Amino acid sequence: MPPLLPAFSLIACLPVLVLLLRAQAGAFLPLEMSRDAGPSTARSLNGSVPLDVNSYPVAPPDLELEQVHVYIRHGERTPVGVRMADPPASIPKHWMFCHTARNFRAAVSSATPSIPGVRGPVGGGEAQQQESLRTVRVVERPDGTAAPGECLLGELTDIGRQTTYDYGRGLRQLYIDKLGFLPDVASSHDDVYLRSTNVPRTIESLQQIAHGLYPDSKSTSDFIPQLRIRNGKDENLFGNTLACKRLEILQVGFAKAAASEWNDTLAPLDKKLSKYIGGNPVRLDGKPRASGILDTVRAANAHGIAVPPELKDPAVVDLIEKAVVHEWFAGYQTEEVRRLGMGPLLSDLSRKMQAKAMNASGDSLKILIHSTHDTCLAALCSTLDVFDNRWPAFSSAVTFELFRRRTQPEKQQQSIWQSVLAPFRQHTDASTEHYVRMRYQNRNLPLPVCAEDGKHLPGSPEFCTLAAFQERIRELTPVDWDAECAPAGLHGKHGGR
Repeated sequence: MPPLLPAFSLIACLPVLVLLLRAQAGAFLPLEMSRDAGPSTARSLNGSVPLDVNSYPVAPPDLELEQVHVYIRHGERTPVGVRMADPPASIPKHWMFCHTARNFRAAVSSATPSIPGVRGPVGGGEAQQQESLRTVRVVERPDGTAAPGECLLGELTDIGRQTTYDYGRGLRQLYIDKLGFLPDVASSHDDVYLRSTNVPRTIESLQQIAHGLYPDSKSTSDFIPQLRIRNGKDENLFGNTLACKRLEILQVGFAKAAASEWNDTLAPLDKKLSKYIGGNPVRLDGKPRASGILDTVRAANAHGIAVPPELKDPAVVDLIEKAVVHEWFAGYQTEEVRRLGMGPLLSDLSRKMQAKAMNASGDSLKILIHSTHDTCLAALCSTLDVFDNRWPAFSSAVTFELFRRRTQPEKQQQSIWQSVLAPFRQHTDASTEHYVRMRYQNRNLPLPVCAEDGKHLPGSPEFCTLAAFQERIRELTPVDWDAECAPAGLHGKHGGR
């Protein structure tokens, strides 16, 4: 087996190789790219999707916001591989957009001589104390030179830091200044949940978001944001092929099928683009891969780097995007890939919403922010049948908002009895009084599964009943994870009986 590649140097290559590569702890890292927006998506010039606070649609007055789940793609980054660096494309090999976070301070242990009469470390020897170590990080090139501000492959850039910080400020403007939903000053981790995949660009994006939401001036002196990260085998913020061999096999199969289906369609682009990729054809499984071409172009556009004129042609870029989207997400049109890829994440989401719905007064958790990847957003939308078949942009986000129907005045007298009987209620009691709204890139997404009467708020199809939402998630949640993730899946297991 080849050595594991660090998360920040992952190269997007053959789907088979991409699916087999592991991040530090062994998790599959998704390819990522931004995209040109459709007409309904507000975007800044650098390609990100800012949170549009002014156009946020406030819920009907009889609904009260109780909890918000945010899944956000990290900010702008460099390409994950070097492509089209040679003339005539001449896209830079070295990206000089990483000046902001090159100075570090880290807590380190140092040894000091033991003091007579003072108890030292267990086992004797020297005492330990904490010191602050200051370092400056630089990227070294093969010839040994290092230039200040150069980025690693796939690294969050200064622009990406700014857009994710701005997103955090947008969350503050929306959920604190406009809605009064979150506390103005952060003092407890009970209110805010912060989690990232174990990748530097997502971790750093989450740090920026947290600082925008709660800057130092709006945090108590003893409040330090707690960033949660899971081990690779436990990760569910994208389809985890490390933990599920069956999912890996399915993803590889769909990628191969997409190449067979789309390569002939891409062939007419050879006359326009082959000169920029070493004379090679444009193919999903080519060299570079079509996804790699798109990755470099999107990153370049986001940072104002010139690309060949043919790669500015919407007809050319849209065709490549359609093929790449099919390659990566066609599998999510099947129930099995949905269950194995997004089932664990949606199950987590449903469980936390249920806990809030059943015990709002005892559960103070209000906002959960997950810093993740484009493949998570696209997979979520596809799994819930609301995917627009466009690659998610930098800092775009999917949010799920949980609302509770406000208590009517005539029912207030029953509130004491409702509190007493709450632990004995059936599961659906709380669900029928709660609604879930899904939003993506500043748009409401009415869920098809909630389209029937009785499964959404009358007159407002974007507000799905929690009961209907959870019913669908139960269908998507693997019951026997180990069995379904076996190489042959449940079919193979049952067939052997």
